[in-house]
Amino acid sequence: MNCVLCAAPDATLVTLAPNDDAVACCAICAAALSGTITPGPRWRCLGDAIWAAEAPTQIAAYRLLQALKDEAWAADLLESIYLDPDVLARAEAGLGDADAAIIHRDSNGAVLSQGDSVVLIKDLPVKGSSMVAKRGTAVRSIRLVRDNAEQIEGRVNDQTIVILTQFVKKS
Repeated sequence: MNCVLCAAPDATLVTLAPNDDAVACCAICAAALSGTITPGPRWRCLGDAIWAAEAPTQIAAYRLLQALKDEAWAADLLESIYLDPDVLARAEAGLGDADAAIIHRDSNGAVLSQGDSVVLIKDLPVKGSSMVAKRGTAVRSIRLVRDNAEQIEGRVNDQTIVILTQFVKKS
């Protein structure tokens, strides 16, 4: 039996809590589903697995993509997929609420969410570059830095940069 996520041989059945969904996974994918995941090119296989016809495969791929959402390719894939509402609810039921404790706020105290648009309120020099992100620049489709409430990521002049939330205003 092959892994439904990466097609590796010698897969075993893994139950996806809290439901009774089960998928055939290799040891590496099973460990990742239990919370031990290391970002890297290995997980590009999720781009195919998320579109599988079987709901348990979609659930497993969605959960791993959520764990990798700090990777640009995974965030883009999460924005482009569509899951049946029932499958999405089952997939999200197994995700932890670790991210719920961190709340990102702009300079005015407004809560920021993944995909929001913000405007820079100050000229910001970009470290490691001669570029300066000018005041008034709109940054669309921001990504929240999962483990730091003071930082977001966004594209300015076709370059992805980390921006401190104290220098942005939600638009």
